[in-house]
Amino acid sequence: MAGITEITAKEYVAALVERSRAAFKKIEYMSQEEVDHMVAKISWELDKEEVRQTLADMAMEESGFGDIPSKLAKVDSKIRGVYSEIKHRKTVGVIEENKEMGYRKLAKPAGVIGAIIPSTQPDMTPITTALFAMKSRDTVIFAPHPSGRKVGMYITELLQDILEGEGLPRDVFLCVEPEMCSELVSRELMSQVNLVLATGGGAMVKAAYSSGTPAYGVGAGNGVMVIDDTADLKDMALKVRMSKTFDKAAGCSCDNSLVIFDSVYDEAVAALEGEGAFLTKDHDAIRKAIFPGWPKDHIINTDVVAKPVETIADIAGISIPEGTQFILVEESGTGHDYPLSGEKLCLVIALYRVKNIEEATKLVNEIHSYSGAGHSCGIYSNSEENIMHFATYTHTVRVNNNLPNALVNTGSWTAGYPFSASLGCGTWGGNSCAKNVDLEYYMNYTYLATEIERHIPTDEELWGDTGVME
Repeated sequence: MAGITEITAKEYVAALVERSRAAFKKIEYMSQEEVDHMVAKISWELDKEEVRQTLADMAMEESGFGDIPSKLAKVDSKIRGVYSEIKHRKTVGVIEENKEMGYRKLAKPAGVIGAIIPSTQPDMTPITTALFAMKSRDTVIFAPHPSGRKVGMYITELLQDILEGEGLPRDVFLCVEPEMCSELVSRELMSQVNLVLATGGGAMVKAAYSSGTPAYGVGAGNGVMVIDDTADLKDMALKVRMSKTFDKAAGCSCDNSLVIFDSVYDEAVAALEGEGAFLTKDHDAIRKAIFPGWPKDHIINTDVVAKPVETIADIAGISIPEGTQFILVEESGTGHDYPLSGEKLCLVIALYRVKNIEEATKLVNEIHSYSGAGHSCGIYSNSEENIMHFATYTHTVRVNNNLPNALVNTGSWTAGYPFSASLGCGTWGGNSCAKNVDLEYYMNYTYLATEIERHIPTDEELWGDTGVME
């Protein structure tokens, strides 16, 4: 933003961090009972319908991304899910004891966290972060994207009021003020805190890892789903539609490409059309609408991001039938010359044809080597052989079988992933975490060791059964 210089950003952030560190000292040694009460209080207060409605309305007004019903459901699901998973977790003092190995494991807070909040999830991300941080006795400074700054500040003020009502310092949760929200301030914040949680675009995640501060960043999404010749096509079509249209494709887990076996291609497309899909022949018009700067750049047109399908059609200059839920477009390649193979963040899915599971797996890896490495993919199949081949040879953290990608990746009641707003993509995606970033990543651990006697194995005990001693 105009008027913010490196010097003003450094001074501004330093003042926030000083306040946050002072608050941290007051909560660092809270008891487990005190921590659990605060997490219960925060989750209860923020899950109230009127609060969720206000947040959804504000997010829509400020960013224009997604839709109200999805935002209401998403915040409710994440609050209930996170709280249910951490409610009984021990995070103070000794949390594990191994008498055989002679150690006790103590949980301790990470300290002051800088949380980078994306424009597409300005409500869910700070709330889940606050729950994990409170349970871990951390303090947080939120840095919202400029298009979500009002939502971020509003959530922070709600949290501060809850804290104050319970006799705790308001500065446990702080937020970059709306007029100061900028990339410059976010980068400065990342350099001054104890831990960075970066959820956002690729550039911001790279900046987090380059900040000199320990960081958990999450890579870009680009969900690719394979449909083989054993799939229940009606079930597949329903779940693809659910995944793609939730919050109008604002989430990083929505389906971006479908890789379909030739033998069921026409039937699969027909099933998708039965769920409101429209297969367009206007490939270039769709590409231009989403990536207007291509081939010079691959920047997504913000006018199509998480917008109604009619908006995309108007920008592309194409006609779509009434009742269309999402658009299908056939693609033949991957990489720079085929931008539709990448993440699109809008109601468009690219279609590919393949002959078998080997070809499908190879194609998914090629797509992800261009965009979305490590994030997620899935397979609609009832063949255990195909399912296991796909899970074995894809380079991804999350592989979903007969599940709606966007509705399960961040935690759900129908899949076992931990509830979280941040999805680690492993080394494939340039991330230090290959898991959903949940409670364990918000804490430090001390191992208290005592003397034990361990048997030193003989050569025969170690290598006698291996054949290498012959």
